[in-house]
Amino acid sequence: MNKELETAIPRGDASGFVTYLKQDLVSGLLVFLIALPLCLGISIASGYPPIAGIFTAIIGSILTTFISNSELTIKGPAAGLIVIAIGCINDFGGPESHDAYRAALAVGAAAAVLQILFGIFRAGILGEFFPTSAVHGMLAAIGVIIMIKQVPVALGVTAKGEPLEMLREIPHYVMEANPAIACVGLVSIAIMFLWPMVGKRVALLKKIPAPLVVLLVAVPLGFAFDLLHEHSYTLQGHKYQLGEQYLVRMPDRMFGMFDDITFPALGTLAQPKAWKWVLMFFIIGSLESLLSAKAVDLLDPWKRKTSMDRDVLAVGVANLCVASVGGLPMISEIVRSKANIDNGARTRFADMWHGIFLLACVALIPMVLHQIPLAALAAMLVYTGYRLAHPTEFVHVYRIGKEQLAIFVTTLVVVLATDLLIGVAAGIILKMVIHVANGVPIKSLFKPYIEVQEVDATTSLILARESAVFSNWIPFRRQIEQIGLVQKRNLIVDVSNTKLVDHSVMEKFEEMERDFEQEGLRFEVRGLDSLQPLANDAHAARKRGLASIRRLIIVADKELEDWLEREFVACGSSGFTVMPCSGAGRRGIRDGQINKTPQIRIEVVVPFDVCNRILDFLRRDILPDHRVTACVETVDVVHIGHFTPELSDVEVASEHV
Repeated sequence: MNKELETAIPRGDASGFVTYLKQDLVSGLLVFLIALPLCLGISIASGYPPIAGIFTAIIGSILTTFISNSELTIKGPAAGLIVIAIGCINDFGGPESHDAYRAALAVGAAAAVLQILFGIFRAGILGEFFPTSAVHGMLAAIGVIIMIKQVPVALGVTAKGEPLEMLREIPHYVMEANPAIACVGLVSIAIMFLWPMVGKRVALLKKIPAPLVVLLVAVPLGFAFDLLHEHSYTLQGHKYQLGEQYLVRMPDRMFGMFDDITFPALGTLAQPKAWKWVLMFFIIGSLESLLSAKAVDLLDPWKRKTSMDRDVLAVGVANLCVASVGGLPMISEIVRSKANIDNGARTRFADMWHGIFLLACVALIPMVLHQIPLAALAAMLVYTGYRLAHPTEFVHVYRIGKEQLAIFVTTLVVVLATDLLIGVAAGIILKMVIHVANGVPIKSLFKPYIEVQEVDATTSLILARESAVFSNWIPFRRQIEQIGLVQKRNLIVDVSNTKLVDHSVMEKFEEMERDFEQEGLRFEVRGLDSLQPLANDAHAARKRGLASIRRLIIVADKELEDWLEREFVACGSSGFTVMPCSGAGRRGIRDGQINKTPQIRIEVVVPFDVCNRILDFLRRDILPDHRVTACVETVDVVHIGHFTPELSDVEVASEHV
């Protein structure tokens, strides 16, 4: 971190507005160029009028700037809510029905009220409950659904149906594609996928966002195909129609956006089915927003910390205002927030500026926006969906553990076959079943069994028993925060007596360590080495059981004894066993004669990394000049901590508690 970052932490107050005006203004402009087509595309894909997405970004960015303390998040419509939004619209009559649109606005308003209450009563911590693999599985499923739904749009084909039904029909969509529209769509998709690779090779082009390049290519293609006028053309004996139905529908005059303000039909909330969608908007929207805000905090160069309760409150207030005039629900959006950071934003006013640029663009030149082909917007969403369901997501989850991949895939498949809530519930239930199978007592699934002790005047020790898993993490976290962050004490968490520490909690421990560092405190987790990791990843779940370790046996001449012992300890061995012996190797057995020589047998039991260091030493310094044999085998031990360097006094004390 450079000196500027060390000495000046930008804040979104009056002085920060002036001091960092240039950086925030430039970043706001660049984010606006990305946000404009995405807001239009997300709104259309959600079954809302195109202008609804713009309403969301304008109102959300300006309002939340003055309510939330999140300095670098960009607020606006997100691809992750498309599935819920279009599902709600379809349930009330479909995109062609204005009443369905107004019903969805009422649902959005009710969900916003719940978000406001969520923030007021400081319930933001509830976002900690959902297991990581289930959340990622849900997001991957959303990505798959977005791609399936947008492929027909990119090909100029009208299509409806459930995701799995539409997936089976994709070959039919390709056969029925409108060649001119498919040309726009496929060229746009190619740009979205290839432009990041071009940016890596040509530094000058890296700053130009791919969505802007798509518009610069797709709009002229629209002119070339004369999409502004209704006409037909014939290709290989087939007749195809072209016209404004393939362009974004926008106001046809300056300030015409205000004619599209629409009010919610609050009477819709009297229907029981409305509350299913209220809960989905509230739960999934709040969860996505919290996850995005936390991710942006990790990317923040100044490591500023967002109040999650305050951020949810800000999103709720903005969502209530947005729903009152005809906008989509919003969240803290990760892709635009990452672009905001990369573009050099300093404070939350960059978010405000991006909204102001959107307002000026849509109010003053809506006629220009009307020239954007829908196929180009669909291409951007196909790419967005691909990123949510990227193949590396599957690989990453598999590396954390096979059981995590099972939860991830189960959530994904059930979401595709049913809906988001059922899919996430299926992932959570499967995770609990796996926990019980791994020895977690049912009584500790929702209640942490912990004991607090005082180590010294500045440090406390939490002894965890039974389990530390996602479902009992919230009360566990409250204890950690109360003892450590509130009372300003260093904290040691000992998990050696637990039966399982799951993947979600392993990640949470890492987050807590960063939170303590920001407060100038120390947070340490001990006892993980006494548990068996279910995979090689640092965040893999760990369960009680025998731990795998290496046993290394070396037979060498006696004069090498002292040298070998010193080097083994220097490599990290916690001890060794030496036995005098005698024997003969290949050189000692010739012509039926056996010539034995006095030797020593050294045995060490060490972790894998220490074993590798010892073997490197033997290959480098011993084997070229000395007759030594070395054998390695994997063995299981009761407590791996017994084979690591000596414990400190505090660790010894906690071992005996």
